[in-house]
Amino acid sequence: MKVTIRLAPGPRVKREGTRNQRLALATAALLTPFSLMAFALGFWRLAADMNWAKQFAFSEGPLSHWQVWIGAGLLLQAGAVLLNRYGTPSAE
Repeated sequence: MKVTIRLAPGPRVKREGTRNQRLALATAALLTPFSLMAFALGFWRLAADMNWAKQFAFSEGPLSHWQVWIGAGLLLQAGAVLLNRYGTPSAE
């Protein structure tokens, strides 16, 4: 005896993926203030070099250069932008 079960094709299953969008958006929201703080420290160091401000907090080492702080601010802001793009659902 042979039994055949015929099923109609149903809707296709969409894979939502393993994207953790909420974590990406939360991290991006935290990176923006850190970027602003890095820019503030960079411009403070630059103003201290031109004798426009008091002495900078770090007098020696790699953190005593304004290029490091402004570069870190740029990297943090770029990371925040990329995480915002990753976390925002696309209109497909």
